[in-house]
Amino acid sequence: MRKYLILCSLVAVSSPVLAQDAGASSNPDTITVTATGMQGNVVDTGQPVTVIGRAEIDSIQGADLTRVLARAPGVTISRNGPPGNYTGVNVRGAAADQLLVLVDGVRVADPASPAGGFDFGNLLAGNIAKLDLLRGANSTIWGSDAIGGVVAITTRYDRGLTASGEYGADNTSYLVANGGTGSDAYYLGGSASWYRTDGYSAARLGTEPDGFEQVAANGQARAYLSSSFELFVRGRYAQGDLSLDGYPPPNYTFADTAEWQRTRQYSGAAGARFDSGVVLLEGSWSFADTRRANFDPAQGTAPTYTVAGHSDRLDLRGTWRAIGPVVVNFGSDGEWTRFVSLYDAHQSTGTWGGYAQLGIETPRYAAHLGLRHDEHARFGGETTFGADASFALVPELRLRASIGEGFKAPTLFQLLSDYGNMSLRPERATSYDLGLAWRTRAAPTYAEFTLFRRESSDLIDYVSCYGVTTGICTGRPYGTYDNVGRARAQGVEVALGVSPFRDLRAQLAYSYVEATDRATGNWLARRPRHAVTTSVDWTTSLGLTIGGDMRLVGVRYDDAANAVRLAGYAVGDLRASYPVSDRIELYGRIENVTDTSYVEVAGYGTQGRAAYIGARLRL
Repeated sequence: MRKYLILCSLVAVSSPVLAQDAGASSNPDTITVTATGMQGNVVDTGQPVTVIGRAEIDSIQGADLTRVLARAPGVTISRNGPPGNYTGVNVRGAAADQLLVLVDGVRVADPASPAGGFDFGNLLAGNIAKLDLLRGANSTIWGSDAIGGVVAITTRYDRGLTASGEYGADNTSYLVANGGTGSDAYYLGGSASWYRTDGYSAARLGTEPDGFEQVAANGQARAYLSSSFELFVRGRYAQGDLSLDGYPPPNYTFADTAEWQRTRQYSGAAGARFDSGVVLLEGSWSFADTRRANFDPAQGTAPTYTVAGHSDRLDLRGTWRAIGPVVVNFGSDGEWTRFVSLYDAHQSTGTWGGYAQLGIETPRYAAHLGLRHDEHARFGGETTFGADASFALVPELRLRASIGEGFKAPTLFQLLSDYGNMSLRPERATSYDLGLAWRTRAAPTYAEFTLFRRESSDLIDYVSCYGVTTGICTGRPYGTYDNVGRARAQGVEVALGVSPFRDLRAQLAYSYVEATDRATGNWLARRPRHAVTTSVDWTTSLGLTIGGDMRLVGVRYDDAANAVRLAGYAVGDLRASYPVSDRIELYGRIENVTDTSYVEVAGYGTQGRAAYIGARLRL
């Protein structure tokens, strides 16, 4: 009962005053889709949102998307070795598979993976124009998977032509091209990239480098049939070939092997959009497909393991600006997922859901209250609530508060594989936020302070059945999955930006996160208490820009038992860029400039000092 009283009180404090902040909505770096499912200004939500735009992504340089994500408070990264390997993103101590990931509006999680998460190892930064990260549960808008947060990634669709290329350490090459053309009647554009590196050994004690090669492309076409109606189609393709290390005989310890993996990802959407100024409607069909094949030359040319996951969705989302500052967001969606592997027969399931959210949005204050219900073919229904409020105490200083519920449906692997358990329930979480925000991150100088807490229950984990033949282990000699976990994450986030004069800017993103197993009191694996990223960029009178990042990560444990302790570390990067002309820019950087030896995942190698040079062309 208490949480519903909180929901009501968040909305009760709001009343209409004025219109939206003048000019704010014209800046793409102040627009979020993660809060309400439709485009809105970040100042109109009480939820914690970080938006990182194209200019900042370009300034960071390189293909590694984790160096961009690390600039958001509350974000920590775990990667199993060199580029291309599994890369998990934890937001506020949530599991990596509890982050909902959208690329150009399409859910790209892999239904065939055991936990149904997204691997950031096969997504590179060169084709990305914007990151929109919501740090908190929001299943009210997004349904399943939005427990730890939502990240919406927008790829690049330029007019004209831009291209870049770089070369550096480990024989690494990265080429990117973006372009497009259009008129009042249409737009056609896209981007393509090629990345290759010899890498370094995935096994920390190994000597053989493990390389990665990827080709990727995305495209979009729009037809503007009138001033209020348009049709669109968009798609993405990526293929990555990755060298792996494994557990070779006779010692069966993690070491160099000749194994490798090929991953193919396809995704796309087609639909229509209508905007009358009062009513905005968008309907679409989308799909995402991930296929993996593992190979071991020691066992021949045939793959040793294959797996494929596929999802199809129908979405209808809308906004109705009913009377003055009153806004109603609503939507309905259906999703059908399936997977098959070398050892698992074809399995499938489906879900339907719908939501409605009532809001009031003014520059002085705004608030939203939403309700959603989902029906899953395997476990039944799930209802979630969410509410938020944002109030301007003085001009540009806002008090923000939110409460959000999240759930994650059991994956097909957890339900129906040889390890499956048809009695699984959804994972559930409730998150709370209270904070202050002075201006937005797009401003030269800004500040944000947030207190948060998330309570999670019914978390799904693997249960070993070694030596056990009764109870849940009956007929499951290899183990199974069960709702056995309870967790709590709470802490503080701080984000600062300072620009004492026009050509100098410094930023900081700090988080203190207590992420614990509520049953044992142990720290959740690979969740540091402290993480901070600082950056400084200075543009000289000659046009040369010099900058650097420093990432500090505190002590954490590699395992749930807290038996393997990982030391904290600090890694710094230096970079520079110089515009030779209006169309040509030269740039370069040194990553891990002090050649620090550190560990992200026990047993896996990390990058030493590495230098890169490159150029950008704009036509």
